[in-house]
Amino acid sequence: MNKMNKKIIFASSLVLTLIVGGVYASRAWAYRGNPTIQGPNYSAERHEAMERAFETNNYEAWKTQMGGRGRVSEVVNKDNFAEFAKAHQLAEAGRLDEANAIRTKLGLNLQSGSGQGRGMGRNR
Repeated sequence: MNKMNKKIIFASSLVLTLIVGGVYASRAWAYRGNPTIQGPNYSAERHEAMERAFETNNYEAWKTQMGGRGRVSEVVNKDNFAEFAKAHQLAEAGRLDEANAIRTKLGLNLQSGSGQGRGMGRNR
C-alpha cells in the first residue's frame, strides 16, 4: 500500500469517527431540558411515573426513577426539587426560556458541565 492510500484511509477513518461521535453526542445532549425529545432511558411507564412525581412534587419518587443517573441527580435535591419541577412544567408548556433560566439557576444548562469541573466525565 502506498503512502497516499494510507493517508486517504486514515483521513476517511477520522471523518467517520467524528461523524459517528457527533451523532451519538447530539442524541445524548438533545433531550436535556427539552420535553419534546425522548431521552435514552424513556419508557411509557417511566414517563408516567416521572410526570406524577413532578405533578405531586414528589422528590423521592423522582429520585427513584432517576436511579442516580446523570448530573441532574447530583444537582437536584429535596430542597430544590420544587423549582426543578416548575422548570419541567414550564418546558412542557413551551416556555423554554423561563425553564432554562431556572435550570441555569440550579446549576444545570452548563455546556459539558463548564464551571463545575465535570466536563467529559472528569472529577467524578
